[in-house]
Amino acid sequence: MDGEGNEAFRRFREDTWKMSRTEAAAFLVTKALERGMTVHLGTRTIANWEDGVTHWPRAKYRRLLHHVTGRTPQQLGFTPPPRRVSRTTKPETLELQEEGGDDMHRRSVLLSAGAAALDAAVSDMGSSRPALGPNHLQSLMTAEHELYAQDRDHGSADLGRKAAAALHTAHSWIAQGCYGEDLGRQLHTATGMLSVAAGWLALDARRTADARSLYTEALANARQADDAGLEAHAFACLSLLAHSTGRPREAVTTAQVAQRTATGLGSPRWLALLAMREARGWALQGDQALTEKSLIRAYDLYAKGPRDADPNWLAFFVPAELAGLESLCRADLGQHTRATAGAEQAVMLFADGHPRNRALYTADVALHHAHSAKPDLDAVTDAGYRTLAYLPDVRSERLIRSLRDIAGALQPHHKVPSVANYLDIYRSAVTAA
Repeated sequence: MDGEGNEAFRRFREDTWKMSRTEAAAFLVTKALERGMTVHLGTRTIANWEDGVTHWPRAKYRRLLHHVTGRTPQQLGFTPPPRRVSRTTKPETLELQEEGGDDMHRRSVLLSAGAAALDAAVSDMGSSRPALGPNHLQSLMTAEHELYAQDRDHGSADLGRKAAAALHTAHSWIAQGCYGEDLGRQLHTATGMLSVAAGWLALDARRTADARSLYTEALANARQADDAGLEAHAFACLSLLAHSTGRPREAVTTAQVAQRTATGLGSPRWLALLAMREARGWALQGDQALTEKSLIRAYDLYAKGPRDADPNWLAFFVPAELAGLESLCRADLGQHTRATAGAEQAVMLFADGHPRNRALYTADVALHHAHSAKPDLDAVTDAGYRTLAYLPDVRSERLIRSLRDIAGALQPHHKVPSVANYLDIYRSAVTAA
């Protein structure tokens, strides 16, 4: 099948299923959800199979196709890769068993492992102790790291109480513990960073008043710790909050304050992120010229590369995120075609990393298509199916809201068969998640 399309699978789809590529993708997603499987499968996947771009689907797709069709991958026209001779090579049956399993169980194991790590960090923090040392500081930092790690991989659902417990302990230590001046400043910084993490979780859940309170608390800790980095971080978060709550002028001014505060910290990529925050504020105001100016500054700063001074939490700001943030600015400016291209680029650049953000930008692709002057319903549903495939591995209030927005945009077209089918699958998937 080298260089040629898979005519066997194409014929099976057209003659046996009598479905279009979009309908076939929807059908397979439905069957996967019925089995508790998570699949990232859309019209493009079907096209890649049929056009010979993908000669041998991933194991879970092969299992799904076998379950649905009763045929082996070879009978469907797929060509396995040459076997590597290796002492560690496993037979195909063992690969299917090990790579298969139960996707719902796999997610449960992953979440349980992450929760256990966070529980351990919080339990290590214990209750108020009179004499504090480096181990207490490390517990705060570990708790913050675990919050971000779980949010990045699985979304923010169920993390709020963990964040609140960690903060409660941190406040008790600062109020009642015994520590020197240097450790006190470090404890204030660590507590402020925990407040920022908790504020992000609150914002994701649309608890905006809680988010503002937590970001303001982070600012107070920054002042007590004399930590310019934490102060800039808190102002950047307030900018994001202002944008989310429809206050674009505040989004710009807080982003500008953050930039002034972070100027001497030696991290061009941090300044690039802050320039992006400012760009989003200008875009929400509809000011294209100032948006473009901020975007250019962001890209120029990002191109200077990483530095040792980059904070650990900035690890999420990869090239994919840069493209995704620009796409959000384009959407705010009403440039939906460019927004769609940027969101697709972000999803592609993320590859297999950052599942939560990848899911959100995939949802954005659907929404950008839906809001264009002439909505492409097939493109909307295709991206919608790809977004649904992230459930239930990714659990985020923001992702659920995006899926609701996609369904709302499609509702006026509910009499179109492909749209009606998507809406049925969406309702089942969101309920199950």
